[in-house]
Amino acid sequence: MHVTEPIDILLVEDNPGDVRLTQEAFKEGRIDNTLHITRDGAEAISFLRRENGHEDAPKPDLILLDLNLPRKSGADVLEVLKNDRNLRRIPTIVLTSSEAEEDIVSSYENYANAYLTKPIDPDEFIDALRTFETFWLSVVQLPPSEE
Repeated sequence: MHVTEPIDILLVEDNPGDVRLTQEAFKEGRIDNTLHITRDGAEAISFLRRENGHEDAPKPDLILLDLNLPRKSGADVLEVLKNDRNLRRIPTIVLTSSEAEEDIVSSYENYANAYLTKPIDPDEFIDALRTFETFWLSVVQLPPSEE
């Protein structure tokens, strides 16, 4: 297993039900983690840049990003991330309900590390997140923190 220390995960998600399911999946996970939640794209950018009330926010080890967000879309957040030297190394996984080919292509063109479509069934959603956790936190080696 590559991750031995607790990790910080930023979940950018406006759907309260998906937030709850994600919290449930990670709470019972094998990797010690802290799940930080922002509800829209603008707040996510403030969190990542430690602005507007997020001055004490940790730099996340991993980002789970919905595409369909209020105020600033997930695609816009991806673009900001990958054009910011301080943020572009953070692995970013798009976790969205969209199966649209243009969203998939656009996400990868903006350097998303993976694209996962949210299952509609809550149990399948939790299973998908647990599989995600096993792969991204146990198999893949994450980049070291720059701080």
